[in-house]
Amino acid sequence: MVCPTCKKNFDPPQSDALPFCCERCRLIDLGRWLGEDFGLPSVPDPEADETPESFGGDDDDSEQ
Repeated sequence: MVCPTCKKNFDPPQSDALPFCCERCRLIDLGRWLGEDFGLPSVPDPEADETPESFGGDDDDSEQ
């Protein structure tokens, strides 16, 4: 198996940090995620930026 951090070949039964070769490589990977060097791709939802019609600005209730 190849460690995704250091690219070294290692024997999986010998590692306590799978899929990494050692704890050090596991922590390096974690640091990259926490530092936002890595991330999951996302597709922005164009409708998520719109303000709901019933929120602010419209005083439809004042005509009663």
